[in-house]
Amino acid sequence: MDSPGWRAEALTMALQPNRPSSVAGSRETTGFTKLGNSMSLTKRIVGLVVLALIPALAVQGYNEYALRAARAEAVRREAMRGAKAVAADLGQFGRGARQILAILAGVAEVRGRDARACTAYLATVGGKVPGSFFFGVADPDGRIRCNTLGSPVGAYSVADRSYFQEAMRTGGFAIGEVVSGRVTGRPTIQFAQAIADDDGDGRPEGIVITSIDLSYLAARQSDAGLPPDAALTVADRNGTILVRLPDHEAWAGKPLPTAFWKALADHRGGVADLTGLRGNPRITAVAGGAPGDLDGMTVAVGLSPATAFADIDAATRRGVVLIGVGAILAVAAALLAGRAFIRRPVRRLLGAAGAWRAGELGTRTGLSGTDEFGRLGEAFDAMAASLQRHQGELREEVARSRVLQERQTMMLHELNHRVRNTLTTVQSLARQARRDEDRGERLEGRILSLSKTHDLLSRDDWEGASLRTVLENELSPFRDEQLHRFGLEGADVDLPPRYVLALGMTVHELTTNAAKYGALSTDTGRIDVTWKVVVGESGARRLALEWRESGGPPVRKTGKRGFGTRLITGGVSRELGGEVRLEFAPEGLRCSLDVPLDEPDRFTSFAAATDVRPVGRA
Repeated sequence: MDSPGWRAEALTMALQPNRPSSVAGSRETTGFTKLGNSMSLTKRIVGLVVLALIPALAVQGYNEYALRAARAEAVRREAMRGAKAVAADLGQFGRGARQILAILAGVAEVRGRDARACTAYLATVGGKVPGSFFFGVADPDGRIRCNTLGSPVGAYSVADRSYFQEAMRTGGFAIGEVVSGRVTGRPTIQFAQAIADDDGDGRPEGIVITSIDLSYLAARQSDAGLPPDAALTVADRNGTILVRLPDHEAWAGKPLPTAFWKALADHRGGVADLTGLRGNPRITAVAGGAPGDLDGMTVAVGLSPATAFADIDAATRRGVVLIGVGAILAVAAALLAGRAFIRRPVRRLLGAAGAWRAGELGTRTGLSGTDEFGRLGEAFDAMAASLQRHQGELREEVARSRVLQERQTMMLHELNHRVRNTLTTVQSLARQARRDEDRGERLEGRILSLSKTHDLLSRDDWEGASLRTVLENELSPFRDEQLHRFGLEGADVDLPPRYVLALGMTVHELTTNAAKYGALSTDTGRIDVTWKVVVGESGARRLALEWRESGGPPVRKTGKRGFGTRLITGGVSRELGGEVRLEFAPEGLRCSLDVPLDEPDRFTSFAAATDVRPVGRA
């Protein structure tokens, strides 16, 4: 990049009066000296104007290059974000279809031979599933047994379909190719799940089919948040178009052109400048689905460079016009100006040039007006101001980079701290599990609880979670199917990550104990959890939570204090600075927690709270 000193030196050389060259350098500068002696003052002034425009053009060119490079990178990121979002959505859709078929394959109405009951059940399921889902069941020979349209038994056969053959061969899940529906005639894609063998001959009893109209997939992606002029192409493993926006109906079910399909395969997982299906240049991001979602799916999102760079192109045209107009005006002013008052402006220009050479970009010529030197001084002042502004922006950028680097370092330290705490917790759980008779089940349950709590925190970038969410997360294996046996009552309370981990493990231990010995070990048991926030006289807030079990077997207090009890009392008291009270009432266990909500300055891990040392240390 040109330095201010270079520009000042060039200006100084141009404004220097003619002087005899030294003997040593006379031969090298003779041509330039003769040229300088032959130039009139007007020509020199015009030359200065042209020289003044060169740095401005250089700055303009650099800004143009930097702006276009930044915009190109932003467009590439936007295209890849869009492609990954569509791939993730379609992957979720494929997993959902797979789960639905797996459930249907185990339903008695589907497995039975009563076609009427099967048709009625599939119609009910089809009415509850959003979108253009068609469900059907085929016998081992491929003849249709029942479907959501109520077709007669054996109305048609799917034995020639690839998904049928694959599902019957593997006895599992299969994804078909794009075909025209036997009933609708529209391009569709099918999913199939084999019905498990009941006769012991090893051959499936048939398959459950769902057929999805490709127009539903297109409608699902029409609000994917892509720019209005973006082109979305989704193809299956054979290069057949599943979704094409815009003009979905014109492209759905057709094969991609060979050259375009090869280009997508070559740039899978990246971004490239490609020619779209309409022959228009596109900045195209290519993403694929995870294995098992939509097998071999390819998602391409193309953005128009013309639209992406429209504002930059307009600004460039305006800049060129403005620079051109400025150049014309400057030359005209130089030609019209007289030769009076030359030396004083020259000295001021030389002084400013010397200051710029020394890096003092805040120096100005102080020249103004409509004459040649006034305009020249203003042009150089504007140049210096622009450079000073860019220098200030560079300093700010360096400062911002330093702040970001410090923030990254802090985040790495925090991540290291959390990982070490988590590993220490798992180590302590494993150590205790060696002493438990049912150590495998307990260890797995505690680690799964810790994992579920981590998943809960990760959804909100470790910002914390609400108390109700923590309770529902731990009680979900029992509560989802027996909601009437659980009562959760209390105001919304947001908890920081450390509280979420400690209370999550505490609730898990209480739930596990209830399932084995307490209210959840019988069909009549019930668990009620209530909580409230109490504000003390000093303004400090405390969480008061009560766990009450009822309807279970009679409770007996044992003298042995197990690891689960230590995990509850130690975790709450040492990790959160709270109090735990366990009451073994005849009607059921009662556990009361009193926890301060204003976080103390603690950095203890949850493993330390249980007073369990790492394995291998005395």
